[in-house]
Amino acid sequence: MSLRDAIDNFYERLVQDAINATREEEDTADYLADVMCVALNRLPPRYYRHPIDMMFYLADDELKGMKEKSLDAVKTARDFVREHQR
Repeated sequence: MSLRDAIDNFYERLVQDAINATREEEDTADYLADVMCVALNRLPPRYYRHPIDMMFYLADDELKGMKEKSLDAVKTARDFVREHQR
């Protein structure tokens, strides 16, 4: 196992959840991948090794704020990707 496989960015899961919550019938896999990239680039990384550690040390208000930021980033990313599609 490489070092890269030992860590994750907590925002990746939150952004994926926000994408799923805002999914539209016409969304393609390529479009959603672009949305995820743009959204993640607008958020600060929050790396962890073990999901239980992240959940244990994260206050409820902080998690709520991170979810809201993720949803806002996805909404903004959807607009950005639509405007810049070829």
